[in-house]
Amino acid sequence: MGASSSDQVVSPPLELQAERDFLADAMLAESSAIASLAKRTLASGVAFSAALDLMEGCRGHVVISGMGKSGLIGMKISATLASLGQPSHFVHPAEAVHGDLGRLRSEDVVLLLSYSGETAEVVALAAILKADGVARIGMSGRSESALARNCSVHIDVGDVVEACPLNLAPTASTTVMLAAGDALALGLARRRDFKADDFHKHHPGGMLGAGLRPIVEVLRFRVGHNLATVSDALSVREALSHAGDGRRAGAVMLVDAGGKLSGILTDGDLRRLVNSHGVAALDLPVAQAMTRHPVALPAEALVRDAVQLVRERRLDEVPVVDAQGHPIGLVDVQDLIAMRVVRES
Repeated sequence: MGASSSDQVVSPPLELQAERDFLADAMLAESSAIASLAKRTLASGVAFSAALDLMEGCRGHVVISGMGKSGLIGMKISATLASLGQPSHFVHPAEAVHGDLGRLRSEDVVLLLSYSGETAEVVALAAILKADGVARIGMSGRSESALARNCSVHIDVGDVVEACPLNLAPTASTTVMLAAGDALALGLARRRDFKADDFHKHHPGGMLGAGLRPIVEVLRFRVGHNLATVSDALSVREALSHAGDGRRAGAVMLVDAGGKLSGILTDGDLRRLVNSHGVAALDLPVAQAMTRHPVALPAEALVRDAVQLVRERRLDEVPVVDAQGHPIGLVDVQDLIAMRVVRES
């Protein structure tokens, strides 16, 4: 039998396909520029290492400067450096010679961006800084550029073909400078052994900060406060009565004779048990009804670890235990939703 009409693959109209090809080519041109720089860095990354030496020894700010699109890229690089622990700010090269030179100090390191390497305002600023003895890192597409000649270290991002069909609009060239700047920021963080805890100090707000908070800081249900642990030797009915009345967690924490977590009985477990066995199921041993050896988080886990478990295992409640396996609290998915680190499905 022939394929039904619903089984046939319908190609997009030619003009739509041509547009998709154009968009894909633009993205490939930018990724190609980054790949080329990465290959050259693998072969000889002397300039990057020298730039990192200057930045690592910086006792002030790493100041970024650039005109136009390069300036916008510079602002992003500066923001990345700051988020990774290196004080940084942006100075507009034209404003610098009209009073903003006061934003630069002798202990700073200045990263100057100009793909052509001939941008008058950027080159002028580099020359002034050279005369003042301020450390300078230049980034352009020509190793023999005026910017390169006026800098302590120069990073050549290569002869880049822009994604623009006219090879005019800064596209691939700015993308490759952004990638090079991000690489420098990450390389500096690596040299300084920048840890997740350090990152959290610089990102106390938003989802990034929330994800790096210790899980024990955000527990709403805590053993000894508003969460009881119940012996797994009891019946279901007895376990529920020991769990307490009023507002409670969506699961009962069961422990063995040594006080270690042995299982949990969730509201869902209880509902399925009663639906299948009737009210008589309440007199069954809770050990028969509980989820044995549930997935649990260690006390040193972060909120992001809880988020990962909830997403991967589709869990609504996750126990938190100490190093000996004793329960200390329970993560409820509703709490993660309230923190806006998990979306309500």
